[in-house]
Amino acid sequence: MKYIKVGAAALNQTPLDWKGNQINIIAAIKAARADKVCILCLPELCISGYGCEDAFLAPGTLAQSRRSLHEITKQTKNILVAVGLPLLYQNRIYNTVCLLANGKIAGFVAKRFLPSDGIHYEPRWFHKWPQEVYAEIDINGQRYPIGDIYFNCGGVRIGFEICEEAWVANRPGIKLAEKGVDIILNPSASHFAFDKHRVRERFVLEGSRAFSVSYVYTNLLGNEAGRAIYDGDAMIATGGQLLATCKRFSFANSQRVSALVDVDLTRMAQARTSDWQPKLESRIYIPFDYPYTPPSRNTVTQQLWDQSPTIKEEEFTRAVSLGLFDYLRKSHSQGFVVSLSGGADSSATACLVRLMVELGVAELGLEGFCAKINFQFLSSTTTITDIVQKLLLCVYQATENSSKTTQRAAATLAHNLGADYLELNINKLVKGYIDLVSYAIKQKLNWEEHDIALQNIQARARSPSVWLLANLRNALLLATSNRSEAAQGYATMDGDTSGGLSPLAGIDKDFLRQWLNWLEHEGPVQLAPIPALALVNQQTPTAELRPKEMQQTDEADLMPYSLLNVIEKAAIRDRQTPYEIFCLLRIKFREYNEEQLLIWIERFFNLWTRHQWKRERFAPSFHLDDESLDPKTWCRFPILSGSYAEELAEMKERVKQESKL
Repeated sequence: MKYIKVGAAALNQTPLDWKGNQINIIAAIKAARADKVCILCLPELCISGYGCEDAFLAPGTLAQSRRSLHEITKQTKNILVAVGLPLLYQNRIYNTVCLLANGKIAGFVAKRFLPSDGIHYEPRWFHKWPQEVYAEIDINGQRYPIGDIYFNCGGVRIGFEICEEAWVANRPGIKLAEKGVDIILNPSASHFAFDKHRVRERFVLEGSRAFSVSYVYTNLLGNEAGRAIYDGDAMIATGGQLLATCKRFSFANSQRVSALVDVDLTRMAQARTSDWQPKLESRIYIPFDYPYTPPSRNTVTQQLWDQSPTIKEEEFTRAVSLGLFDYLRKSHSQGFVVSLSGGADSSATACLVRLMVELGVAELGLEGFCAKINFQFLSSTTTITDIVQKLLLCVYQATENSSKTTQRAAATLAHNLGADYLELNINKLVKGYIDLVSYAIKQKLNWEEHDIALQNIQARARSPSVWLLANLRNALLLATSNRSEAAQGYATMDGDTSGGLSPLAGIDKDFLRQWLNWLEHEGPVQLAPIPALALVNQQTPTAELRPKEMQQTDEADLMPYSLLNVIEKAAIRDRQTPYEIFCLLRIKFREYNEEQLLIWIERFFNLWTRHQWKRERFAPSFHLDDESLDPKTWCRFPILSGSYAEELAEMKERVKQESKL
């Protein structure tokens, strides 16, 4: 038996943070070496950061990446380390992984399959490397192999699948198996999405089984560049069996796992099952001595919440909390400000800040949490509530249309969360704007003729106050609009969309209401629920911008949120026509008549096309699933369009004809 200890480290990197990224990489290498790891896999493009975007095209980015690589190489005595960086070769930039061996560069594997869908835009910066091609690259007068290569390191054959390459049908692991590779390393930058961990686990396990190899997978960790959140997944598998897995959504700078793999065992599995003829081309030989490692038992640590029946609620909580934490510290802000209306969206936003503190302190400790966000640690008697009070300011801003119900809900929740809380009455400001304009145009504004304008001025009048408070505290103002509102433009620009970050814009209102009820009664594993949400959850969602006697509700203005969510997914994610959506709704929502369904479908498409300009102006949001409406990273749509006029007319005509049959 030939036992080798392999490891994977998930790192919380930042684009173009050369010093910080290098510190994390070297710390992971030192920790792995202390743990007797012989082969360590680090994430994709971890030297430069994955989210550099057009900065990849800057010569300085490429030069600095090479300089960092040189410093990291010095730290690899008695260990093999895979580290990712962008590399220029023959006037083309490639996404590469460099294998470092015992203080030297062994060679560069260039990525062959580049993702170009969703939030990924790699072909804009990188070129695909052709299959079965390898060459040499000159770096500082030294020549190194580059391309579609694998390595024989002291008799152990090591190959690579780089992130996307494991997701495609013709994955490189197929060819690597033909070459008798023993270990496949997968350095990734795979953004979080709901339930994506299980997909990764499947291809890691299946890769290790089908190719008869040991498979080492690692990912980035945290909010790297602003929108994408990385869960820090890291796994090691052999022969279809999971040997080690990482804690996800960690607040630490890195997470590391290791396991003993038996190279002789996987080789015999290949001998039994493979009918491929060995192919030995593009093999790079590197001398390396593996220390004797006695066999021991590997253990797989399972997170309690990862097995929860409410896994989506758990993932949402932990992903957004970690996203807020990293955004706070990487933007050098000193806290958050939320315009707390007493409704669902702003209440969810405030709760997520509290959960961020609870989860962060649970992992890092009070002092460690404060140190990481550069926040002055008060004393040994400091509590989580003390930290929340310093980090979170909630502001309730009333007009004559506000109710005692929302005021009480906001005050109660803010108090229970431990937030700093202010109440402002902006009615005079709103009246002042209305009177100013009425005098100028010589017309008294009224609700019958000027409904939208009168609603919007109230929402916009709330913005300057919270911006002023955010500036005074050097804090980040959080916008509170959700994805369902973004789809319909049901938000006031420069009003409730005001903010530097919009943490809920990636999630639909239907799920958000479910999450708030879950948080009220159950809450995340190992954390307490928030019963104070009862006053929020009991309400019917309303903007409270019309006079009270008009009894305004969100769903009356739009449509039922559960139905809106189905239309949005069908129209935007699945790109179905209005008529196809009508057929879907007719089956799923039998409680509504056909005439009403037609009205809601037409309303959706009219509002969707009319308000693309609003989505273009939304503050950055977190990417949470494949239903994002973010026009900068996921869902591109023209600002001006034909508004689906012909498609809607066709829908009405077909339904009309069907009713005659």
